Amino acid sequence: MVHYAERPWQQSYDIGMPTSLDVPDIPLHQLLKNTRSRIPHHTALITPANLPLLGRISKSVTYEELDRASDALAAALLDMGLKKSDRVAIVMPNSVAFVISFYAILKAGGVVAATNPTYPAEKMAQQINDCDAEFVLAMSLFYDLVKAIQPRTKVKTIIVANIKEYLPALAKLLFTIAREKKDGHFVAQLAEGDHWFQAVLAKYDSQQPNVTVSADDLAIFQYTGGTTGVAKAAMSRHRGLVANMLMTEGILDLLDLPPEDEISLGAIPFFHVYGLVIVVSTSVYRGSKIVLVPNPRDIDDVLGNIETFGTTLFPGVPALYNAINNHPRVQAGEIDLSSLTLCISGSAPLPESTKTEFERLSGATLREGFGMSEAPTATHVNPIFRDNRPASIGLPLPEMDMRIVSLEDDEKDVPVGEIGELVMAGPNVMVGYHGMLEETQTVLRERDGKRWLYTGDIARMDEDGYFYIVDRKKDMALIGGFNVYPTTIENAISAHEAVLEVGVAAIPHPERAGQEALKAWIVRKPGAQLTTEQVIEYLGDKLAPYEIPRRIAFIDELPKTAIGKTLRRELAQMEAAAE
Repeated sequence: MVHYAERPWQQSYDIGMPTSLDVPDIPLHQLLKNTRSRIPHHTALITPANLPLLGRISKSVTYEELDRASDALAAALLDMGLKKSDRVAIVMPNSVAFVISFYAILKAGGVVAATNPTYPAEKMAQQINDCDAEFVLAMSLFYDLVKAIQPRTKVKTIIVANIKEYLPALAKLLFTIAREKKDGHFVAQLAEGDHWFQAVLAKYDSQQPNVTVSADDLAIFQYTGGTTGVAKAAMSRHRGLVANMLMTEGILDLLDLPPEDEISLGAIPFFHVYGLVIVVSTSVYRGSKIVLVPNPRDIDDVLGNIETFGTTLFPGVPALYNAINNHPRVQAGEIDLSSLTLCISGSAPLPESTKTEFERLSGATLREGFGMSEAPTATHVNPIFRDNRPASIGLPLPEMDMRIVSLEDDEKDVPVGEIGELVMAGPNVMVGYHGMLEETQTVLRERDGKRWLYTGDIARMDEDGYFYIVDRKKDMALIGGFNVYPTTIENAISAHEAVLEVGVAAIPHPERAGQEALKAWIVRKPGAQLTTEQVIEYLGDKLAPYEIPRRIAFIDELPKTAIGKTLRRELAQMEAAAE
């Protein structure tokens, strides 16, 4: 009989996929040093610009330049008073300045606390306050916002970059003339005590930080919980990030492409571990290139970068692949996506219809994976060449242990094939939540000499070690005495040809006090017609009667997190506000 402890998933691995790893005892930024030593003049980062008449041009930063600039900024931070283990906030989109800042903070012995730069003031202040950051590295577009919340935080120093600094020369000139003031990037003068990013790099050029950083030092605070309530800072060590990078990097070794010829599309936000580990850390380790995309919602820009630069790797989210599938120029065959080799989808369930259509249009391999901020970042992925099972998040990565425990007794494993809570252990599991001992003790527990992370996800494993996420425990609804899982319903509705996106959540039953009802919020494809009656009829032979939502709203856009997860609690709030 199959048991979780036997790691049955390893028998389903692609041929050549490692079953164990030798994680080096080094801090994450040592990987940048190693790559610089090996290929100093190889391109690391590409900043594109799309100009009228001239088309798409770019400027590159080499590994030597990236390492040297991050050394300089690290030395500056230490000279300005940064102490080891101090947290430093980054408020930037995907950019050269972000990557320099990330490695600089690590080299200085600091802890990266990146935040979504588009957050409203209150939410940004909460996160910067929570991590006790005294330094903020910000893009000029967000300088006024950071200054406005500064009195409510411990922030003493802000270092300010401008998005134009790494643009090609002509694009930089045109940006300065036509867009810098208009779009809010222009800052006439910094407040006393704040510094320009480029001035700092120039002043400390050729200097190196004099601090010892070990693999056991904290590296990042990743804020999580945005889909369920107050954000929590998941703390991870350098060792955990290096381990997770190596877990995922083994997949790329299966491809018939030299690492230095790989070109990753950097569209996933770097302020989340999905972008930091899967795109930045992995590319730096392998010595490949990253094409920087500050705004992944600009699908024209995403497509232009894939086509112009011949990107080969594209980590994304279902909403992004879906948007590409439905782009008129893609549908018309006017966009060349043939350079794409491997695409990995995460953050939300990948509908089979989205996967099939994307693979048809691009010729690329699209595989669903799974991960968590608390195990930054990837824990599962479907095989690249072997069986890719519909609705499965795939197989646990090397060095991961998995169990499914009973929803009634979370110390008891359920038989293989039955549903329960997914729990996991591995070298990438977080240290805990910053300042939240009770929450940490709830999700992290010692057993059999291992530290197990209780994920809060309802899942099952089949006999071959493939895992399937049923839903979040907190999202499970009780309808007519039956447990109902919104993800199951979303998957059924999303298969309709007129549906672009759908979110399902439980709401208070409008007629039966104390009971729940289901509601679906549907975004129709452009030009498509769909009614409530048609949806209910369509689901008649696909779901049990109690699973079919009788309340349906058609909306223009679903509320999502920055990495594409549908915010079901906001859907429920929308319903409450409408009453």
